[in-house]
Amino acid sequence: MVQSPTKPITFEDYLTYDDGTDNRYELFDGALVLMTPPTGEHGAIAGFLLIQLYLEIQRLGLDWRVRQGETGVRTTERRSRLPDACVITNEQAQTIRYQAAILTTAPLLVIEIASPESVTRDYRFKQSEYAALGIAEYWIVDPLEAKISVLLLNDGFYDVAEFKGSDRLISRTFSELALTVEQILNAQ
Repeated sequence: MVQSPTKPITFEDYLTYDDGTDNRYELFDGALVLMTPPTGEHGAIAGFLLIQLYLEIQRLGLDWRVRQGETGVRTTERRSRLPDACVITNEQAQTIRYQAAILTTAPLLVIEIASPESVTRDYRFKQSEYAALGIAEYWIVDPLEAKISVLLLNDGFYDVAEFKGSDRLISRTFSELALTVEQILNAQ
């Protein structure tokens, strides 16, 4: 059985933490929170979105990058999150090129894919942390409820729009993106 530290760790300790496994952790108030391995559905959705956003970035000729799961976001002094996907600027990509891939500035867009064990984190904790950091757009892809919530930052708080079924996703970051909820949730 893998044991994580029993005493709180600092952000600096988190950056170099290695328990000898391939486990991935988020940092929450000095505690390591084990991220469970994704299901096949989760991986398919994340991969589909990664490709679609990459293609849209290329089509528009933007100096942005899309990252899947390997780029963290430091949301407070003692918290760091690992979103399922995020869109960052080339400048942000350069700041983490030769160091731990954890951003200290707000990505352009963050995407979380809800799972039974992450619902509270995604809808509650991460929502408030991402808003406080100033992330302008946050998607919660929820296969459990067959919906996608697009949260747009407005005066420090998120306005939420929910999309279901054949609804076309409306994004401020990718205003020309033509994807429906069905396409995303049925990704193979």
